[in-house]
Amino acid sequence: MDFSSLLVIALGLSADCFAVALSSGIARQKLSFTRLLRLPVIFGAFQAFMCVAGWLAGRTVVDFIADYDHWIAFGLLLFIGGRMVWNSLHEHEEDAAGKNLSSWLVLLVLALATSIDSLAVGLSFAFLDVDVTLAAVTIGVTALVITLVGVLLGKRVGALFGERAETVGGIILIIIGLRILLEHLL
Repeated sequence: MDFSSLLVIALGLSADCFAVALSSGIARQKLSFTRLLRLPVIFGAFQAFMCVAGWLAGRTVVDFIADYDHWIAFGLLLFIGGRMVWNSLHEHEEDAAGKNLSSWLVLLVLALATSIDSLAVGLSFAFLDVDVTLAAVTIGVTALVITLVGVLLGKRVGALFGERAETVGGIILIIIGLRILLEHLL
């Protein structure tokens, strides 16, 4: 598989990362440099790791995961998105709204939810002539860059939504989860 094909795959895998990052940027207007980079680094690392994990697992896991990976992603995104909407409607402290997306547990759950497809791609790489190191690095770096762009763009969009930015971010996560579910069911 050539590099251009890997890059196209990496861009496709990064679409969910971008959408989650956009909602994160919308919800969190005040980000330090460290917090700004936290989401892209975690998402990039998870995308790369899940690709390698899928590649290592080979064909034995693909049948087990393929039947319900969309339900897992949907459930995780629905939970996080619903929690964001709930908190935006019930908590009025500025700092309280930001705790959800700055929590390590929430970030790891989001990274897992957005990287399940990378696991499946890694599984398919096990049966193709693919340099898994090049693939994982390409997928990870692409996800990092796309996620960073999403967070930065979300910060700009979030300024437009003001007080209800976290509600919008949560709704975006729920929509992503529904899209993943519907793509697999239809």
